[in-house]
Amino acid sequence: MTLAEQLAGHTREGDLYESLEGNRIRCYACGHCCPIPSGFAGVCKVRFNRGGKLLVPYGYVNALHCDPIEKKPFFHALPGSRALSFGMLGCDLHCGYCQNWVTSQALRDFRSSLDFGEIEPAEIVRLALRQNASCIVSTYNEPLITSEWAVAVFREARSAGLTTGYVSNGNATPQVLEYLRPWVDLYKVDLKSFDDRRYHELGGRLEPILDSIARIHSMGFWLEVVTLVVPGFNDSQRELEALAGFLSSISPDIPWHVTAFYSDYKMTGPRDTTAAMLERAASIGRAAGLRYVYAGNLPGGAGELENTNCPNCGALLVERYGFEVLQNRLTADGTCPYCQWAIPGYWRSGARRVRENRGMLHKRCG
Repeated sequence: MTLAEQLAGHTREGDLYESLEGNRIRCYACGHCCPIPSGFAGVCKVRFNRGGKLLVPYGYVNALHCDPIEKKPFFHALPGSRALSFGMLGCDLHCGYCQNWVTSQALRDFRSSLDFGEIEPAEIVRLALRQNASCIVSTYNEPLITSEWAVAVFREARSAGLTTGYVSNGNATPQVLEYLRPWVDLYKVDLKSFDDRRYHELGGRLEPILDSIARIHSMGFWLEVVTLVVPGFNDSQRELEALAGFLSSISPDIPWHVTAFYSDYKMTGPRDTTAAMLERAASIGRAAGLRYVYAGNLPGGAGELENTNCPNCGALLVERYGFEVLQNRLTADGTCPYCQWAIPGYWRSGARRVRENRGMLHKRCG
């Protein structure tokens, strides 16, 4: 039995679709908005039309792992806490440098042969509580294409007082974001490039990702954005300036993580990203007006760019080494203890995000 045949037995009817003529349907889980004839699957290969109904992944996981929330990475959410990550199989993109390709490309790449296990949402939550996790995150594969399952898990998580999050490529639709909003607190988007031609190479388009980033922010999810800096792919001065300027135009308080690329999967040509490359990208972000720019994937190599500093008085607030929080001086409400500047973020389990500081920065302490 093929993997696709096995997965077809772990499905239920989805919520994110509409019926079309002739038993065709249109799926709204991701920005492809696939029109799917009966008997076929969408681009993701895990959502398919059976007799005019959309069947979607449900009732299994491929991976469950508990690690620091900083690894997602969320730097402005529950610092120093643990997050239970769960994932399924499949993706709506096919990035040549994917570090989780054995999960995301399981139905596209014959080299990927993975086991998966049946599980109930309540069992995932029990495991999170047993691991002293404060958060449950849908990740590893693209969570948008398994959103019905994520919502089932997050309903249980919310009942247990846990925070919830998505680690996503951001190729969303208004429909899926409305569907997720009651159940998802934190949302990390990988903004992989600011060039539509590059997105076509990865199997997508730039416009839906940009639209989704703006919408995710306006809808009140706590948003952080990551860009894997790949030499020769997305690291030109013009592209990084445009990307950082776009984020700053939405809000200068969006945390932007520039992270190091390592040769992986099908992309082995570019050299690995150096600390100097990340420092350059970070300086571009700050010049564009972003107040919180971080560098990652080089523990200790990026120095101060792993830390959170107050943009008002400059005080060191959260000191990190890689995914480890060495000290956290933020108040419980996420303010600077020295000048009372409110640092935007999601600082307490069950708390709403701190309101953004809009307008020009001004000195509050002498």
